[in-house]
Amino acid sequence: MALFSKLKDKLFKSSSRLEQGLDAIVEDGGEETTAPDPIPPAPAPHSEPAPEVAQPDMAPEQAVAKPVSTTAESAPSKSMLGRLFGRAETETTVRRTLDDDMLEQLEELLIASDMGVDTALRVTANMAEGRYGRKLSTQEIKQLLAQEVARVMEPVAKPMPLYSKRPQVVLVVGVNGSGKTTTIGKLASQFRAAGKNVVIAAGDTFRAAAVEQLQVWGDRAGVPVLTAPEGSDPASLAFDALTRAQEDGADLLMIDTAGRLQNRADLMEELAKIVRVIRKVDETAPHNTLLVLDATTGQNALSQVDTFQKLADVSGLVMTKLDGTAKGGVLVALADKFGLPIHAIGVGEQIDDLSPFDPEEFAAALTGLEKG
Repeated sequence: MALFSKLKDKLFKSSSRLEQGLDAIVEDGGEETTAPDPIPPAPAPHSEPAPEVAQPDMAPEQAVAKPVSTTAESAPSKSMLGRLFGRAETETTVRRTLDDDMLEQLEELLIASDMGVDTALRVTANMAEGRYGRKLSTQEIKQLLAQEVARVMEPVAKPMPLYSKRPQVVLVVGVNGSGKTTTIGKLASQFRAAGKNVVIAAGDTFRAAAVEQLQVWGDRAGVPVLTAPEGSDPASLAFDALTRAQEDGADLLMIDTAGRLQNRADLMEELAKIVRVIRKVDETAPHNTLLVLDATTGQNALSQVDTFQKLADVSGLVMTKLDGTAKGGVLVALADKFGLPIHAIGVGEQIDDLSPFDPEEFAAALTGLEKG
């Protein structure tokens, strides 16, 4: 898929770093063996175990395109070729016994990728369950790690819900520099392309640059951007924007907000006032509160989620700048600790670089696992 290719190309300098770390761990204390590969790991956690399915990742067309008779004929032929050329019996793979020392090294590697101590311990413990003392290759470790990452991420991979309520009010929060403004522009453009009538309110009235940036995105997407003079009351703008969105029959109203995490009291009051004011127009608003996080902040993203959960009723996350970080494991830590829906991830500056979150593709890109 396009997103997986983009993740492999752009997501993580960490992908290669984690991959190199796994190679080093297996080689440290591992030994070459000519033994055949062990039985593949169990199916990914999101699917129901099915003993008759030997290869859960096999594409449907592959599964039906190989008749039983062809498989039966090919096996002895492959074995005969192996004997003739002497490769099947001499091919070696480095494997290392999964023991306490190896688990400790894996934990340190995951912590270094910003997965966090608690999550790293939980992931490695699950990897070892039923496999402790077994010799594993780098590829098998990658498969196990990708499975455990996908297990953590699967419950939170959810698109932003759309409601029949019109206009649906989406409040967007986050610290300055997190990519809030760009995310709003990209989301608005994508919803507009899907046939939705979208209105943007440039509620970060303290930064002229944020307003100008939203206006550029609005012009590009054909979406109106409502603004107010610099320094104006954001709550007043939000009120006017919601009133106009109702009058225009808009499907979505996206409200940008100022992000000043260093001044929590002001931020709390500002957000609380915006919510109070728009509820005078629609008592059910906001219908979504999206927190935009910058992946390059690493473990600081955890404290930001914790803070904004107290300041606003955060309903979902968007993670930006994954192409600029060497430590993408923070997204796993966020899912494990908070369980908030992850609606989208950003891996670049272009409009199609904000994509729905896919846990399996993310896990494969993070671990450097090639998808079949």
